[in-house]
Amino acid sequence: MSTPETPEEPRSADDGTPADGTPAEGAQVSEAEAELAAQRLERERIERRKAERRGPVEAGTKLSGTAAELLAAVRAVESGEKPPATVFEEARPAPRRPAPEPVRRAPAVVPEGPAAPAEGTVGEVREVLTRGGAPAALAAPAAAALGEGAAQLLREDPWQLLRVPGVRPEQADGFARALLGGEAGPGDERRGRALTVWLLEQAAPAGHTALEMAALTEALGRQGVPAPEDAVRDAITEGDVLVFQDAVGEPVGEDEEQPVRVLVGLERCALAEESLADGLARLVNSAPKQDGAAEEWERAAAAAAEGSAADLIRAVSGHGLVLHTGGEAALAEPAALLDAAHGMGLRAWAAAHTPVGRERFAARVEGPGVATVAGLLSGAEGPGRDAEGALDVDLLVVLDAPQLDVETAALLTESLPDGARLVLSGDPAVLWSVGPGRVFADLLAARACPQVASRRPDPGPLGELVSGIGVGELLQVEAPEKEVVIVPVRDAGEAVHRTVQLVADSVPRALGVPAEETQVITPGHGGAVGTRVLNAALKERLNPGPGRFAGFDPGDRVAWSPAPGRTLPGRVVGADAEGLRLDCAGETVVVPRDRVEQTVRHGWALTAHQAVGSRWPAAVVVLPGDAVPALSRPWIYTAFSRADRHLSVVHGVDQALQRAVAEVPAKPRTTRLPVLLAPQLPGAAD
Repeated sequence: MSTPETPEEPRSADDGTPADGTPAEGAQVSEAEAELAAQRLERERIERRKAERRGPVEAGTKLSGTAAELLAAVRAVESGEKPPATVFEEARPAPRRPAPEPVRRAPAVVPEGPAAPAEGTVGEVREVLTRGGAPAALAAPAAAALGEGAAQLLREDPWQLLRVPGVRPEQADGFARALLGGEAGPGDERRGRALTVWLLEQAAPAGHTALEMAALTEALGRQGVPAPEDAVRDAITEGDVLVFQDAVGEPVGEDEEQPVRVLVGLERCALAEESLADGLARLVNSAPKQDGAAEEWERAAAAAAEGSAADLIRAVSGHGLVLHTGGEAALAEPAALLDAAHGMGLRAWAAAHTPVGRERFAARVEGPGVATVAGLLSGAEGPGRDAEGALDVDLLVVLDAPQLDVETAALLTESLPDGARLVLSGDPAVLWSVGPGRVFADLLAARACPQVASRRPDPGPLGELVSGIGVGELLQVEAPEKEVVIVPVRDAGEAVHRTVQLVADSVPRALGVPAEETQVITPGHGGAVGTRVLNAALKERLNPGPGRFAGFDPGDRVAWSPAPGRTLPGRVVGADAEGLRLDCAGETVVVPRDRVEQTVRHGWALTAHQAVGSRWPAAVVVLPGDAVPALSRPWIYTAFSRADRHLSVVHGVDQALQRAVAEVPAKPRTTRLPVLLAPQLPGAAD
């Protein structure tokens, strides 16, 4: 890296995350609304195909205590300011028609949420909540979560209020004591069942599709459940959760006992993981359609400029599932594949996880055929579906594949017609999905299909730095054009001050990158140098204003979360009676007034998870002293690789940065996909 200095000595400067609705016929719908509706229909189709299985059992819980703390906690989780509780650390037919242009929706309005529960139900729930000391504002979400008999259910089992996101066990206990008096003890079987489900619900956004029995009972013990094993058994008996016994190690002889691990999980995660395994096995085990003669595929491979692109085209020609790995420069290879497929008349599409990623990849291909994953599933973008409900494609390339959770991946694979080809492409070193599963990593480890590793490294000092991090080395790179700059700081106040200077003054002056093209990335939302503090300081410097609309002004950079786990960068363009108007990658979005607080936050500073799938000309990564526990090799790799031309590191963690790169890998996730794939895919390694 370069010497510890800013690109140019900075001048003095002032100190200073998201429901479902059914639209009326003919009404304009948003991407999020259409996505949710499409996912409902697709899930119904999946469930019909698996009719022998029971229907999903609603699961999830949380409860309330003091009114003020409870309401604040709920709002914090809904808005994304506070993450879910960290529970576990650790013969050739005629040529196909050309792919159509992506569908572009008119300005969209974010869905206002699920159909409102009946006013009578809400009133009854409000009465119960008030009696238990919970805020009346929770009446509507509680009624929506628990259904028509919500009030009676809460009277009989107050811990059912844990289904409202943001309510924590200690708050649930207080609510139960207020309603039940002395009956509400820590050993109440209702409490044990509710906490079992709550812990699994908390584990899902942390990436686990199931938990080992020992880990779950240990966590229940930390919550004061006196008989954790009994609590889990009760939850299994009531159908709140499922139990699995997965074989461990190589098969043993008939007279030996096969070692197993006992896992407990939510049925929605189990259904998704099983559906995904079935869909992947279908792709791997069935021969792809013979669209394009073998000679055409070989000609396309021979014409590819780079060897890795040729390898990818050859692999896809004969296989239904192919994995492709590489960084930003390696995107040229799936682009070459897409162009070759279009040249053979195939219905080929690529899907990125963000509009920014979609536009960046679209610039690499010669024709149309690029969408977002959400737009593809919802029908707002892409080729649409055939008469059987399958996507009308011969080839689908999914970019940013590490961001696929099991539920999204299951929807994609189940949506592909028989004989279609699927390519999952991405950088395996970045952070995994915000959601259950580690689909791309599990498939890479299974080695059940062809894998093409790109030989095209990212260029320049930034590429060299990031490549070293990927293998556990923090390199000192030569940066003659100040592509990489280290800015040491002593404390949080100096970190905020220097960050604002870099964005507003130093980087624009020295490198010509304007502030609106520089992204700040920091480990968390809270703390003295979290996104909230940095966004407040950056707004004051870059776009001061009264925040007339829920704290926002025209020109503010924002991060919009249309659905849990999805963050889209945008800019405020105005506000009116309909809501807050945003420009997200050239698409206008209208967020209703009552959804702004839950789904929109300022976006000059993001977390690395929010930044995945997007890149900017310049990035300022802030590493304050209190960030050490959050640092890992995938986090640092992801944050540093968001920059195209310039990276500034506001460095306040001393040697912890090098230790994290060398010694702290991704936190393990408990998943069942390898076990489910093993019997269906010959040669798959579990």
